[in-house]
Amino acid sequence: MDFIWQSAVLIVVGIILLKIAGRKSISQLTLAQTVVMLSIGMIIVQPVVQNSLIKTIMVSTFFILSVVIIEYMQVKSNAMEKFITGKAKLIIKNGELDTKTMRKLRITVDQLEMRLRIHGVSNLNDIKNASLEVNGELGYELKDDAKPLTVGEFKKLMDMYFPGVQPAQPPSEGKKGLNLFEELDGEEKKNQDYLQ
Repeated sequence: MDFIWQSAVLIVVGIILLKIAGRKSISQLTLAQTVVMLSIGMIIVQPVVQNSLIKTIMVSTFFILSVVIIEYMQVKSNAMEKFITGKAKLIIKNGELDTKTMRKLRITVDQLEMRLRIHGVSNLNDIKNASLEVNGELGYELKDDAKPLTVGEFKKLMDMYFPGVQPAQPPSEGKKGLNLFEELDGEEKKNQDYLQ
């Protein structure tokens, strides 16, 4: 029955170590982080079979510390960041597909179109520039004619055609209308007040 308490310890230690490593979804992990997380997953079950709990915790800790050190080196050195993580690559430049770069990155036009559809882009011709980021996500910039109208642009148009007319103010915000970020900021303030 030792495997029950060992498994519980491994779960708690794994959660603590992964919290130290940082919050990222699988799609946002860099190559180094993915390798480390897979390695931890493989070794975390070893002590139950081989009865070496301390060694597993030490190896897992080493892997997590290596991720922290690698990320610190990336922050301190652009050359190290480029070497370890790489840089985003443009796959659409000024509205033109860069098929050579796409072949190097092993991304097809169908895969690109799928990613654009996920972002709500229905026409490839609306894209001015697009990049494949180091975490595999797609970044893009719309052409001017395809960009949505912003509130700031709308206010400028209103001032141009209807000078002196003020837009209606939104109703006072109750609990339901609270901005999601203000809610988070309020929680931090509550925690600070509690600690003092």
